[in-house]
Amino acid sequence: MSPAPSLKTLLRDKPGSLVRQLLRYAVVGGISFVVDYGSLWLLTEVAGLPYLWSAAIAFILGLTCNYLLSTRWVFGESRISNLWGEFAAFALIGVVGLGLNELIMYAFTDGIGLHYMLSKIISTGIVFFWNFLARRFLIFKS
Repeated sequence: MSPAPSLKTLLRDKPGSLVRQLLRYAVVGGISFVVDYGSLWLLTEVAGLPYLWSAAIAFILGLTCNYLLSTRWVFGESRISNLWGEFAAFALIGVVGLGLNELIMYAFTDGIGLHYMLSKIISTGIVFFWNFLARRFLIFKS
């Protein structure tokens, strides 16, 4: 059994293994979540937008943050040679994630009566795995 990767290996080395990519994606996901969740709160509570509109805009902001960090730090070489094509595929997976996000938030907020911020946390956990697996296996070379 091989030893656990050091923090230096995790942070600096090439993406490499599925475990290293998943750990890095969790860090990127955390940063993107802060952007997404913070934007959701600001747009809903401060700007006064309806929560589903805020959730869509915030999700797009989080998606952009995630793309920039993921392509530079999480994953290795792309299967798609065209940068715009790569972003389009990344965004398309994100749009499916957005659909899942909206559906889950609606179901838990309007369906069961949870606060929209709690619904967002549940949604984020589910959509995280969809986004990681789809992007890793469909866009980037493993």
